[in-house]
Amino acid sequence: MKYYIIAGEHSGDLHASFLMKEIKLRDKDAEFRFWGGDKMIAQDSEKNLVKHIKELAIMGFIEVVMNLKTVLGNLSLCKKDLIAWKPDALILVDYPGFNLRIAKFAKKNGIKNYYYISPQVWAWKKGRIKTMKKILEKLYVILPFEKEFYAKHSMEVEYKGNPLLDEINDYSLNADKQAFLEKYDLGKKPIVALLPGSRTQEIKKMLPIQLSLVDKYPEFDFVVAGVNTHSEEFYRKFIKEKSNVKLIYNETYSILNNSYCAVVTSGTATLETALFNIPEVVCYKANAISFFAAKYLVKIEYISLVNLILREKAVVELLQDKWNEDCLEKEFKKICFDEGYREQMMYLFNKLRNLLGDSGASLSIAQSIIEDLNNKLEELNNRSHG
Repeated sequence: MKYYIIAGEHSGDLHASFLMKEIKLRDKDAEFRFWGGDKMIAQDSEKNLVKHIKELAIMGFIEVVMNLKTVLGNLSLCKKDLIAWKPDALILVDYPGFNLRIAKFAKKNGIKNYYYISPQVWAWKKGRIKTMKKILEKLYVILPFEKEFYAKHSMEVEYKGNPLLDEINDYSLNADKQAFLEKYDLGKKPIVALLPGSRTQEIKKMLPIQLSLVDKYPEFDFVVAGVNTHSEEFYRKFIKEKSNVKLIYNETYSILNNSYCAVVTSGTATLETALFNIPEVVCYKANAISFFAAKYLVKIEYISLVNLILREKAVVELLQDKWNEDCLEKEFKKICFDEGYREQMMYLFNKLRNLLGDSGASLSIAQSIIEDLNNKLEELNNRSHG
């Protein structure tokens, strides 16, 4: 069967790559065409890539408006490409502003839609639920509270666990701590992971303040988790020539696996850090107008996935004006030097892991999509012969 997959960000690229791997194992005739990144390319071929995520990561109200021509151009390209390729299934991975528009178009043109990783309608835009009911074959959620939320809105969804459990387990099977430390000349000092995000506007706001810790704490090595959508020159503008700072590309899991604590930009990385049992401070700063609009529209108590899933404050969130050097240093001292604080946080991380349930999400979702497609194909054949 032919699978058209759209992931617009680094986390989506990771989740989609594992899903592709499982689909290939269960559908020997699987063909892919996709929007995504290097991890999806590794599962298939660059010739089947339509657009790379480095051309897609636009976030925030103002940023979207400023890049409206690009967004509309991408939507037009995707619609034409879908019609030309005629997939058996369209699999949409997160990236809701773009993907829900494509899902609506696909439904009108008889293409089956499977949405993987729910739009955050529990935070805002609940009106999207009515549309989602009409256009999606199935919605697969990855946060345990989402199933209950959708049930209250009379929409049946499937929760088969969180794919990060599989992805981290898969990494851990082959992880070699010593080899990583030797490769980058690390291990003589405790490591602090700095995760500034993947989008240009995030990194510009997050990394300079994260790096403010470097000169104050020479007893640590600081490692910046880089992504290959940005050049080394881009990162060096912030890092400069600091002897106890290293920039390491595309090895976030190895960085976390060897870290003592972390300063993490809000997003999937906050959950990944918790699943590695690394005490963390969460940070985020958006465009002022975008944040004001979001605050008016979004009705949630926390922004980090860790706190949202636990429904309590396990990690401190430094947002907007609180994202400054003084607040960061205050929280950094706690996650590094306060043993009781560290132990309590790791206790809550264990509770979080239990809430996420069993591993095997990627396998279960791949099986569900393939079975649903086969059932619909069988129904179609029965009707045509009836």
